[in-house]
Amino acid sequence: MQVLLIGGTGLLGSEGAKAMIARGDKVKALALPPVPQGAVLPPEIDIVFGNYMHMPDKELAGHLKGCEGLVFAAGVDERLEGPPPIYNMFEKYNITPLRRLLRIAKEQGVKHTVICGSYFSHFAKQWPDMELGRRHPYIQSRLDQEEMAFSFADTDFHVAILQIPYVFGAQPGRKPVWMFLVDIIRAMPFATFYPAGGSAMVTTRQVGHAMAEALHRSRSAKAWPLGCVNMTWQEMLGIFHKYMGYPKRRVVTISKGLFTLGAKARKARLKRRGLETGLDYDVLGELMTRNAYIDPAAGCEPLGLPREDMEKAIGESVTLCMDILKHQKSAVEMKGE
Repeated sequence: MQVLLIGGTGLLGSEGAKAMIARGDKVKALALPPVPQGAVLPPEIDIVFGNYMHMPDKELAGHLKGCEGLVFAAGVDERLEGPPPIYNMFEKYNITPLRRLLRIAKEQGVKHTVICGSYFSHFAKQWPDMELGRRHPYIQSRLDQEEMAFSFADTDFHVAILQIPYVFGAQPGRKPVWMFLVDIIRAMPFATFYPAGGSAMVTTRQVGHAMAEALHRSRSAKAWPLGCVNMTWQEMLGIFHKYMGYPKRRVVTISKGLFTLGAKARKARLKRRGLETGLDYDVLGELMTRNAYIDPAAGCEPLGLPREDMEKAIGESVTLCMDILKHQKSAVEMKGE
């Protein structure tokens, strides 16, 4: 299958390219420069540097001509900060350009599409009592992204969305998303204070494999909730401590109320700077203290994702964070395409 991959040099996109090429697909990637120093990309990938959001329809159509598949591994996540209403920023990067891509792809005869989404949209439907979309702009944007994307699906145009949870693994030269948590832990004296709860997790390689498999297996409109391992925050933080060089450091569980006080203080600081985030800190405690677990039978097992050592993947992420901090190494920021 000839595939156009948006974001093919990124943390997840590069793994998707490897998996698709191993499956026999031919992959052209549209990506923003630069390629992170030390990043290992498959030599068979055809990389075109440029911002797809700025390309005219005719140019995008040219890249999609002859393709049977389209994979969208770009966009921004909930960590984005911006002026209110922050929803507009998520719409700008995650919805509007994807709508244009899907329209052009369908016009060019593309048959199969995979979109990297978020597991928050899965839980918004699983936990309707929490009203996650109404309370959190980022989650609402992911729900709207899914609705928009699935509106293009039919018997000849298949749209799969990967509902991706916490991802671990490292790409040399690219700053891990986990820098923020490493900084938080380093700033706490003696112990790490964190609420109860936990999350589903996958590795970068598992996400790449999911892209390749969903591209070939999905029919019509299909959401794949991914979760190969479920882990409490305490278990995850214990692994962080080990690879940060604090193997005996304690994790102290704090109440939802105490967590919320700290989150509200951060929200107030952002507001003074004229900024918002995708998750509303006033009610974030209700989400953080849930066990956001996903049964592997929902997505990982049907897609045949390989088993991975999650502790090793977490360790790779944390080790790269510490290496960047200790040696003041430059690294490419994680960013939307």
